[in-house]
Amino acid sequence: MLLTPELVAQTIRNIRDDGPEPGWTPLSETELDELVARVEREAGDQPISIFAYGSLIWNPEFQPANRKRATAYGWHRSFSLRIKRWRATSQQPGLMMALERGGRCDGVLFELSPEQRRRDLRALIAREIRYSEVAGMMRWIPVRTANGDSRALTFWASTKRDGLTKPLPPEEAAYLLARAVAKADPAPNTC
Repeated sequence: MLLTPELVAQTIRNIRDDGPEPGWTPLSETELDELVARVEREAGDQPISIFAYGSLIWNPEFQPANRKRATAYGWHRSFSLRIKRWRATSQQPGLMMALERGGRCDGVLFELSPEQRRRDLRALIAREIRYSEVAGMMRWIPVRTANGDSRALTFWASTKRDGLTKPLPPEEAAYLLARAVAKADPAPNTC
């Protein structure tokens, strides 16, 4: 089966926006600014690279200064984060991809442009870390490229099991993914 625009269109339904993820606290502007400042402190004068392994690959929402293939050893992608918003509803829960310990994950390494670094970093964190409870799911990991090893910031990666992510049997994950929904966009992007 090929993922076609027609199949993607079947997931788009007019659903009510029920607000934030139940039980989670939306990230405040102050918390967002603190996360941006933390990443900038940790990066120092080095460029900031982002390891993308899911939707950021095809939709980073910023213009990277550089992009290249990369592999994160010791991590693998997994549909293990249960959600009730965004691609899901309270009545129809879904799954989002996260990085779990073990294995390897191939992805793309994006370098933020020096001129837009703060703006792009802030927008990226606001997109990926929407809630206070998941601020710890943003971390630096080692990655390998054709040019050697480097360090990259990634999202939805946790070294501890804290109830947010839970690996599921393949049958259960497939069922939840097959029922995923997306809010209708007044001007949908085309595939």
